[in-house]
Amino acid sequence: MQHPILAVFLASFLKICAGADWCYQSQHTCDTPCDGPEKWDHVNRVCAGENQSPINIVHRKTVPDMRLTPFQFKQYQDSFQGLIKNNGHSVQVSVPHDAYVIGGDLETPYKAVQFHLHWGKNGGPGSEHTIDGEQYPMELHIVHMKQQHSNLGDALKDPSGVAVLGFFYEESLSENRKYDPIVKALQSIRTTHAQATLSAVSLEQLIPPQQNLTNYYRYKGSLTTPNCTESVVWTVFEKPIPLSKNQLLKFSELQFKDGKDMVDTFRPVQRLNRRVVYRSGGAVVLASVVLLVASVAMAMGLSQLN
Repeated sequence: MQHPILAVFLASFLKICAGADWCYQSQHTCDTPCDGPEKWDHVNRVCAGENQSPINIVHRKTVPDMRLTPFQFKQYQDSFQGLIKNNGHSVQVSVPHDAYVIGGDLETPYKAVQFHLHWGKNGGPGSEHTIDGEQYPMELHIVHMKQQHSNLGDALKDPSGVAVLGFFYEESLSENRKYDPIVKALQSIRTTHAQATLSAVSLEQLIPPQQNLTNYYRYKGSLTTPNCTESVVWTVFEKPIPLSKNQLLKFSELQFKDGKDMVDTFRPVQRLNRRVVYRSGGAVVLASVVLLVASVAMAMGLSQLN
């Protein structure tokens, strides 16, 4: 039989070490009570759903889909001065103008609302999605909603109301000068709730050139933070964005609200369950072209021999 005083002590300890706020695993200690990723369903039970994100994408198990045509990025080239903010979990930038995407088998145009990032520690593994188990240093999410919705809250009530474009980062030897406005702004938003006006930047300068964006994966998933709403059409691009080691390090200088280094801001991959991951026809078409060229070259070589 458990001693009454011990029972009260244990109950108090468990209460102290649990928390109503959600957090990443890198934050969770008894000194910082919060619900880590394995307990996000305590924050919202949807986080234990069947269609959660992120996932590990196993390339050989993906299904080619010729409907996944290249995207058209409208007004992505337009510069804007968005608000960049440390929201306590990540860096988020609002997109104040009408940039939107069409094509890619999306049923309607989707308007860009905001973008944010997920990263590891000091340039180490930190992407949310993984490809064949490989985790990249960082991942960019550009969040869009169907144009007919007036706000993101309404869009999340629509089963396909939100479309997120995901981009990986890779470490490069040289600095990516297109990212100077973002990296420079980080020093002004090191603490939670700090915000600054981003100097002129465009969505186009943050992502690879359009001709390098024909290869991508598509699946139905969720937000990767609570409330984990399963209303997201996910597109994850193969081509990574280069950033130098020094640029990647700058993100680890930010702080969570408890003053700890903001590192490992990613949710572990979730079960795929019965979902299918599709891939665009870009890789298939490219392979076909290579085979066609090889066949023509071989035929020409044989005709010359004859």
